[in-house]
Amino acid sequence: MPIDFSHPKNKNSYATRTASPEWKQRVRAILDPRGMNVADIGCGGGIYSRALAEMGARVTGVDPSPVMLEAAREQSDSCPQIRWVQGSAEQTGLPDGSFHLLLIRAVTHHLRNLSPCFHEAARILRPGGMLLIQDRTPADCLLPATPDHLRGFIFEMYPGLKEKESKRRHPAIEVRQALRATGFSLSSEQHLWETRLIHRNLKDLEQDILQRRGRSILHELNDEELHRLARHIRRRLTAAGVTADIPDRDRWTLWPGRVWCETR
Repeated sequence: MPIDFSHPKNKNSYATRTASPEWKQRVRAILDPRGMNVADIGCGGGIYSRALAEMGARVTGVDPSPVMLEAAREQSDSCPQIRWVQGSAEQTGLPDGSFHLLLIRAVTHHLRNLSPCFHEAARILRPGGMLLIQDRTPADCLLPATPDHLRGFIFEMYPGLKEKESKRRHPAIEVRQALRATGFSLSSEQHLWETRLIHRNLKDLEQDILQRRGRSILHELNDEELHRLARHIRRRLTAAGVTADIPDRDRWTLWPGRVWCETR
C-alpha cells in the first residue's frame, strides 16, 4: 500500500536525518538563500526547512499532514526562524508575492497534474523569484544497482515495481513543459547525486529498510518481501566487499526557474 503521511507510525520517516553537504552546496550555487524569505512546499518532517534556515533563510514550511508538521516542529527547536503552516502544494494559503525562493522537493511525483502546483508557486513568489523543483524522474529511479545506488537493488529484486515507479514519476519533459506553460523561465535542468545517509554497517542499513524510512516505494512491499530485500542487498554488498560506511545516494533532477510574467 502507498505510504500514509498522516499515520502516526510514519511520523519520523522524513524528519530525523539532515540534508547533505552536496545539497546545500548545489542550492547555494543556484541561489544563496541568506536573508531571503523561503517557502519549503511539501516540507514533510522539515529536513530541508532546517537546512535552509541553517543557510541563513527565513523559512515557511508547508505540508498537508498534521503528523508531518508535528514531527517537523519537534525536530526544529533550535530554528526559531522557521514557521510551520498546514497547506497543500496547490493551495498553500500563503500571501501573494511573499517569497524570494520556493523549494518543492520530492513532491511532484505525488501530483497527477502539475499545473495547479506551479500556478500556486507563481502566485506566492515575488516578481523574478526563484522556484526550485527537485524530484526523481523514471530515468533517475531506474538506474542500475551499485554499492552506492541502493535504490537499484529494490528493482533488481522486485522488477515488477519498475512499472509502478515509472507511472508515478513525471518524465523530465513533462516538468519542463508544465513550468514553461505556467510562465516560468528555466535556467537549466540539472542532475544531483545526493547522499541520503551513510550507513555505519549492514545491520544499520537493514534496519533502515525494514522500517521503510525515507523511501515511499518500500510501502509497496509487505514485511516478508522487505526481509527478502534486506537479505538480497546484504548478499550483493558483501560480495562487493562493502560492509561498512555504506553510502546511500540517489540521483535527482533539479529544475530552477524564475517567474517573470503575470500568471493569475
